[in-house]
Amino acid sequence: MPDYRRAFAPGGTFFFTVVTANRAPILCTRVAIPLLRSAFAETSRKWPFTIDAIVILPDHLHALWTLPKDDHDFSIRWACLKKAFTKGWLAASGGEQPTSESNRRHRRRGVWQRKFWEHTIRDESDFGRHFDYIHFNPVRHELVTCPHQWAHSSFRLWVKKGAYEWRWNCACGRRRVRAPSFDGIAKSAME
Repeated sequence: MPDYRRAFAPGGTFFFTVVTANRAPILCTRVAIPLLRSAFAETSRKWPFTIDAIVILPDHLHALWTLPKDDHDFSIRWACLKKAFTKGWLAASGGEQPTSESNRRHRRRGVWQRKFWEHTIRDESDFGRHFDYIHFNPVRHELVTCPHQWAHSSFRLWVKKGAYEWRWNCACGRRRVRAPSFDGIAKSAME
């Protein structure tokens, strides 16, 4: 059995990238968004955590979570979240990607990739880079030209809280924008 190395940082803050099976573009649909909200709520009731930032794209999502003091188990939270979403998605006649015999033996459905990427946030600078990365991601993927145009993100919440100006890295009105630097973020996290 593989030995996956996971971070052990009780009460830590973590950056995640979670991807759908075969990169199926299902997450931003009118069916999926409420199911994701419900799955996050159900999971956080069972195993509390704080979502510091999030963006949901068609085939993946990025999130920053902070776990409660003395708790380091984000894997159980992702397992619960994926299971809750998958159950609702399949009940709503959402499709699933083809699965291998091994996946079927282990009762894995074709909705999510089995693994996910995680990174332990080291300090405020690291947090800031990942926070900005999350909110700029829809622009990076050319889904919109400005972060405020993407509805499936915590960007608007953080504008209301004063962390961003509405026109942060905005190209509306033909403004010229220089994309933020994401040096220090692992390439595999950016996928």
